[in-house]
Amino acid sequence: MGSAVSLRLPLAAGAHQVGSTDVLVGAGKEGCFFRLFYPCSSSAAQKTETPWCPDPQYLSGLIGIRGWEGRAAQTMYSSLCAELASNGFLVAAIEHRDGSACATYHYSEGDSSTSLQEIWVPFKKVQPPMKEFYLRNYQVHQRASECIRAVRILEDIDKGRQVSNIMDSGFSLDAFKDRIDINRIAVMGHSFGGATALLSLAKDNILRCAVVLDAWMFPLDDTCYPHIQKPILLINTETFQTRESIEKIKRMNSEGADLKYLTVKGCVHQSQTDLAFVTGYLANKIVGPQGTLDPHHCLKIHIAYSLDFLQKHLDLAISVPKIEELREVIQSQVICGFPVIKDSKL
Repeated sequence: MGSAVSLRLPLAAGAHQVGSTDVLVGAGKEGCFFRLFYPCSSSAAQKTETPWCPDPQYLSGLIGIRGWEGRAAQTMYSSLCAELASNGFLVAAIEHRDGSACATYHYSEGDSSTSLQEIWVPFKKVQPPMKEFYLRNYQVHQRASECIRAVRILEDIDKGRQVSNIMDSGFSLDAFKDRIDINRIAVMGHSFGGATALLSLAKDNILRCAVVLDAWMFPLDDTCYPHIQKPILLINTETFQTRESIEKIKRMNSEGADLKYLTVKGCVHQSQTDLAFVTGYLANKIVGPQGTLDPHHCLKIHIAYSLDFLQKHLDLAISVPKIEELREVIQSQVICGFPVIKDSKL
C-alpha cells in the first residue's frame, strides 16, 4: 500500500551549503527562541545538522489541529529557509509563544540548584465571550515584538556582545561576529506570519522591506496601515484571499513605496510550507488538500521572486536566480494581482 506518510524536503539549490542551529535566549516565556539557517562550507553543514521535528510534541500538535487552527499548523518552513540560506542569507525562523503555534515551549526559571523544566505552550482557542479579533490582534503584536527581539539579539551577536544560548548545540555564535549585515534586514512571513511581518515592518525601522506569503489580514487593526511605508512583496495562492483582506492590502503604502502582489496558480494555502512535501496515502487526512502545482515548482517560484525583490530593496551585490530563467511552464503559473477572490471572511 505504500507509506502512510513521509516527508522529504528538497535539497537547497543555491551556491552555498546550509547549516542550522537553535538559539534560545532567556529561559522563561519572555525569552526569544529561533532556529538559524546560515550559508557555510559542506563540512560545517554536516556538523550542525538539526532535526526537522526535534520533539514529538510538535508532530502531535501539528496532527491534532483542525479548523482555524489548521492555519496555525503552518509553522514549519525549513525548505524555504534553507533555500534562502543557500543563496547567502542568514535566516532566523522564530517560534512564537503567543498561543498561535501548533506547539512550542519555554523553560521554568529555577535557581542554579534545579534543572530547567520544559513548559509547553498550548494552542489558544477563542473562549466566549471574547471576540476573536481582540485575541488575534493581541497575538500579532506579541509576535511582532518577538521578531524585533530576535533582530536585536542578532545585532548583539554581530557586535560580539555576550549572548547566552541556553540550547547546548555545540555551535558557537561567535562565528557570526562582524558577519551579519544589520543594515540589510528584511522580514518574511506566511499566513498569521504574514500579518506579523507587516506589523513588524511598521514597528521598527531596522526592517527595510517584507516578503509576505498569503497574509491572514484579519488580526491587523486599521491604525497600522498608514505606518507601513516600505517595500512589500505579497505572494498569494489562488483560493485564500478575500475581498476584505485585499482591500486592507491595497490601503498600505499610500506614499508610493513599492507594493507588488502576485498570485501563484495551482497552489493552496499550505503549499508555501514544508507540508507541501508530505506524501503517502494519509497525507491528505493529516495536512488537507494539496495544490495541483508540483511543490518543487512552487518553491522555485517563491524563491525566484523573493530573491529578485530582496536583491533590489536590500541593495545586494549577489548573484541570484533570475525570474526570466524559470522554465516557461513555471512562469505561466504566476499572475500579477488577485485574480481569484473568496467572499468568506478571513
